[in-house]
Amino acid sequence: MDRRKFMAGCLGLPLLAQAAEAQAGLTKVIFPFAAGAGGDTLCRLIAQEMAPVLQRTIVVENRTGGDGLIGIKAVKGGSPDGSMVLVTTGPTMYLLPMVETTPSFDTAKDFVPVSLLARFEFALVVGPGIDAADFKGFVAWLKAHPDKTSFGVPSNGTIPHFMGSKLEKDLGIPLTRVPYRGSAPILNDLVGGHVSFGITTLADALPQHRAKGVKIIAVSSAERSPFAPDVPTLKESGIDLVADAWYGMWLPAGSPPDLASKLGAAASAALARPEVKEKLTAIGLIPVGSSADGLSKELAANTAFWQPIVKATGYKIEN
Repeated sequence: MDRRKFMAGCLGLPLLAQAAEAQAGLTKVIFPFAAGAGGDTLCRLIAQEMAPVLQRTIVVENRTGGDGLIGIKAVKGGSPDGSMVLVTTGPTMYLLPMVETTPSFDTAKDFVPVSLLARFEFALVVGPGIDAADFKGFVAWLKAHPDKTSFGVPSNGTIPHFMGSKLEKDLGIPLTRVPYRGSAPILNDLVGGHVSFGITTLADALPQHRAKGVKIIAVSSAERSPFAPDVPTLKESGIDLVADAWYGMWLPAGSPPDLASKLGAAASAALARPEVKEKLTAIGLIPVGSSADGLSKELAANTAFWQPIVKATGYKIEN
């Protein structure tokens, strides 16, 4: 057999497999993070609700690695027939192209928007050794202890990372960022006094906050969170920063608009079901649902807001 024909045939196998799956009525929801967390639960709940409406078998596949890039690349360039859908966080779709030296994807060119799915919030958390009743008191404490200004973030290149950069600029206090792998070790080190504060998801911090192991002194949402209504926002505390995050759904580039509309309508209907809402709010997610245009506008607004902040840090990922 001609070697070039053989290689061309091999390269076409993934597309043939996707075509076969589409023909069989199978849709894979690619989630680029680990199973068991909030986003994974979101995927599985809506997949279960969407399947009978769309009359398709929908399975969730976790393709982890590269801070979301492995899963994103799996869908990029995929067959535009509904056999593969991407669900990921908004920040992966607008921050990764900003911080990679050579962007691996262009969200606008490589994907078709489907729907905004759910929002989640971030919290500024202090340990029990910090003598501060509120955010103002915490800022005073930081100024009085310039040698104790380290803070934890779940990973570099994330919203908490750049929230810390914005706080450093706005407060005029040098801060030392400490990257972790997830929220749990940050909360443990806060209790142990190894870092002074952390920026993590509100849902992750709430259990220890309620148990009085740590204290949430501000949330990053535009309004007070329904999960912690007694905690003021950063804006209320004098910091001009709103930094919630969200999950969205995308199709590969070239997918027809009517397919995106059909999927978006099914996802929004699933998110509106009372039992789905109850399960999502129990894990700190706020169900939303939107049109494709709503997702595009959300992405554009977040990109415009974070671009200058990220650029000012000079942070880059070599790839």
